[in-house]
Amino acid sequence: MSRSKSNTRRNIARAAVAVCALVAGIHSATAQDAGDEKLSLKGKKIGISAVGTDHNWDLKAYQGIIDEVKALGGEPIALDAKRNDQTQISQLQTLIAQKPDAIIEQLGNLDVLNPWLKRIRDAGIPLFTVDTATPYSLNNSTSNNYALASEVALQMVADMGGKGNVLVFNGFYSVPVCKIRYDQLKYVLQSFPDVKIIEPELRDVIPNTVQSAYSNVTDMLTKYPNEGDISAVWACWDIPQIGATQAIEAAGRKNIKTYAIDGSPEVVEMVANKDSAAGAVGAQQPYEIGRSAARNAAKYLAGEKVSPFTFVPAVLITKENADKTAAPFLPKKEN
Repeated sequence: MSRSKSNTRRNIARAAVAVCALVAGIHSATAQDAGDEKLSLKGKKIGISAVGTDHNWDLKAYQGIIDEVKALGGEPIALDAKRNDQTQISQLQTLIAQKPDAIIEQLGNLDVLNPWLKRIRDAGIPLFTVDTATPYSLNNSTSNNYALASEVALQMVADMGGKGNVLVFNGFYSVPVCKIRYDQLKYVLQSFPDVKIIEPELRDVIPNTVQSAYSNVTDMLTKYPNEGDISAVWACWDIPQIGATQAIEAAGRKNIKTYAIDGSPEVVEMVANKDSAAGAVGAQQPYEIGRSAARNAAKYLAGEKVSPFTFVPAVLITKENADKTAAPFLPKKEN
């Protein structure tokens, strides 16, 4: 084994240990903590606010909240802002005026949301969130994005052999989970000085995310035409990964791999395909995350104590382990 490869593996191990130390102090309640079958929301009205449901993750989490509120006997007041920040604010105002027994808020721009999340708490309405880390929430149901993001970053570095240049999509830093994921990427890369992020970073967009990512990556492949100019593409969420992967494959740049987090079925399918440029994806369980939020609301309203965080398990899917891990996340086949 060469000294450089040995150093790379040693640094990867050190980074992994450091990340574990970082998250060890965060109290984690798993989805199994919500297994009390005696929970009930009978007679309770639960407001639900989602910034949008056009992405597979968002839709599954939103549906998980609604289904669990109904399953526990509650009445969901479910509002979808269709990716419009001002619409979500207006909907939160409506929910506050209706004074439900609790509100569950899902994703969104924290810079915009925080003043209104504070108003919810000031109105005496218990607030629960999904993928939104805010001091105004009694509980945030999510994946352990600290650990998952570091796993994805370490896998990317390992696939790169500890050196090379990375294109980064970083348009949603104000979204809490994207901030965590990008900060974890940068944290891991501190141990690998031969891995560089190409500036300027690429921007995420909604809608037309796949098309925009395809166009942006195609332009960057033209700008950096030589093998080794670009070794990987990283994205906070996996819809840009689709367009990036398609652009790389269309250009015949087989030396470049893509990495992201969420676990959309079409992305998992790409990672499972040995010929695809999709290198790995951190796959979450959004439906279970949504259910967890509803159950935490039920626990709190029943007088039980809830943890500030509920971390629902996630898995890193790679080329090497896809045959064992991908099946639950793949697209459902029609009968």
